[in-house]
Amino acid sequence: MMQQFVDSVLAVTKESVKTLTYESLNNIARLINGVSALLLVFIPGKSTILEGIHGWELRPTFCGPRFPRWMENGVSSFNRFVHELSVDSDTSSIEYSSGEEDNDGNISPPSPLSQSSRISRSSNFSKYDRSRTGWITSIFLWILLPAKFLLGIPFRLFQLSYNRWSRATIATESGHASKLRSFKKMQTLKDHIVQRTTDRRRGVIEDLHLAIEISIEAIFDIFHKVAHFLLSPSKAFRILVGWYSSSESVGKDNGDYVPTATLGDNDPSPTERRTSFHQTLNTDARTCQDVITELGYPYEAIHVITSDGYVILLERIPRRDSRKAVFLQHGVFDSSMGWVSNGIVGSPAFAAFDQGYDVFLGNFRGLVSREHVDKNISSRQYWRYSINELGMEDIPAMIEKIHQVKTSELMLSHPNLEEETGGDQPYKLCAICHSLGGAAILMYVVTQRIQEKPHRFSRLVLLSPAGFHHDSSLMFTLVERFFLLLAPLLRHLVPGFYIPTRFFRMLLNKLARDFHNYPAVGGLVQTLISYGAGGDSSNWVGVLGLPHYNMNDMPGVSFHVVLHLAQMKRARKFRMFDYGSASANMDMYGSPEPLDLGEYYGLIDIPVDLVAGRKDRVILPSMVRKHYQLMKDAGVDVSFNEFEYAHLDFTFSHREELLAYVMSRLLLVEPTPKQQKTIKLKKKGQAGQASS
Repeated sequence: MMQQFVDSVLAVTKESVKTLTYESLNNIARLINGVSALLLVFIPGKSTILEGIHGWELRPTFCGPRFPRWMENGVSSFNRFVHELSVDSDTSSIEYSSGEEDNDGNISPPSPLSQSSRISRSSNFSKYDRSRTGWITSIFLWILLPAKFLLGIPFRLFQLSYNRWSRATIATESGHASKLRSFKKMQTLKDHIVQRTTDRRRGVIEDLHLAIEISIEAIFDIFHKVAHFLLSPSKAFRILVGWYSSSESVGKDNGDYVPTATLGDNDPSPTERRTSFHQTLNTDARTCQDVITELGYPYEAIHVITSDGYVILLERIPRRDSRKAVFLQHGVFDSSMGWVSNGIVGSPAFAAFDQGYDVFLGNFRGLVSREHVDKNISSRQYWRYSINELGMEDIPAMIEKIHQVKTSELMLSHPNLEEETGGDQPYKLCAICHSLGGAAILMYVVTQRIQEKPHRFSRLVLLSPAGFHHDSSLMFTLVERFFLLLAPLLRHLVPGFYIPTRFFRMLLNKLARDFHNYPAVGGLVQTLISYGAGGDSSNWVGVLGLPHYNMNDMPGVSFHVVLHLAQMKRARKFRMFDYGSASANMDMYGSPEPLDLGEYYGLIDIPVDLVAGRKDRVILPSMVRKHYQLMKDAGVDVSFNEFEYAHLDFTFSHREELLAYVMSRLLLVEPTPKQQKTIKLKKKGQAGQASS
């Protein structure tokens, strides 16, 4: 009787404490959200800045983020259909195809299968962190150390209690244990697929609530066991002996990890892996490879070494026998993930693949992994590069690798290829570049033509390309003057802009989720970031929550890249990096002034399509029009188009109009001479059949 009374008192007290802490945390979150909403009222121009954010409300919630109608459950309507069909139906795969034929007469191979058993492979990066970033980073980490320690305590308690519970459960399993494990594996498999597809990550507030609840459970569990020990010591002693013996047997047989299936039902050899405790953090750490393979597309990773020793990742969605290839290059603080982040129906990479292209996704140097042939390279040495190195080292290395791969593969599949092409390049290569990637690709083409080397491109499609920044906003003007004034000091103190540790990258990833769950807070952050970006209305908060801003890696940018952009703005010219003295420039360029690339636009011998955004406040339409005017005056085959987009809408938003335009530009590339001959023969044959 006394034991039941104590149990009842502890249970009621525990639930009361849980309710009190939950409501207190909820009210604090509502207060923060309300204060943010109040601040938004007094911020001018917020309506235009927030116009790209749909479906937000001022009511906070612990549930998942609110998406636009076409993004319910975190995916587009078409992707949701694919997901439901692949998970719930008995069929193992769905075949995707573009349903169209190429204009050059070739029939594109069908798009790949989306298999229900395909599980995201965790990234196999064995990345080492050599983050010797100076005393500024050390001070920053020491300031935030208490937050890291407090957040870590509840998770350690959860890990200890979970390990103890799992050992006791395994030791007391009876004859039905195998069926139970099988059911749990199937349930875990389905939950893993659903979680990967719907992206229900937890934010900091949700993690805090969960951690407090786990802590309360652990504390009251101690009180409960103490009370049982005092009221019935013999029974408690037998339980302790049973736990001790079971923990010994489990430790001998199973080790310290939980075996979980990582492959689907139709894989003949399921394997087991160690379940990392970081999975309890519930963050989205998918790589570009994970996104591509989850959707059923083929994938290939190619590691490219530049002439100055940087190891960069060239990713590929391969069509090995295709004579059409496209190279996509991202901008600043971005990676190849931007070209696949919208899923099957909204991503340029998948659209190009479905049109029969061999797709190559470039990555600039600057990831936090800092891969280099010199394993002992310092942080200051690694980040010492400007846009010059992006356009004259990274892109040449990737394009040459593409040329080697495509030539060798086509030679194997077409033994008489050299005779058919007459010694010409056996494939057509186009480029789609955004922002800084557009400036780098123009630098590459111009410098290759100056050196009389082949650039291997057939067409350039440049989305809001950088290069001219004379019409920048007041904020960018202040940043330019700040960097130019303090460059001699800052270049030694801040070699690069990035988040150096996994914990703080994880924290940023989770805060991005909170910004969605608490719309007024997210709106305030969106407004502040937009002001820093010159008033651009891109969904900056949404981009922070994308998978490539994760705890394992995150794009960074060199101080010299930012300084180079500031120099371009000051000079009002698209020119190469100024090394600060006439002698240094003379050694690099043969002249006391850096090379003005705009003066050499006449060397561009391929069509160029320039695209600007009317709502873009990072690179205004007038800056893109400057490229257009110089190219037109130089006799380049150039086109110019504008869309009602902000800066990030060119890659991260689902824009069917833009996607259709970009694909139509790619299809304008003329086929190879052999393909032209084949098309003419087919047309003659069709005409002869019609006349008969």
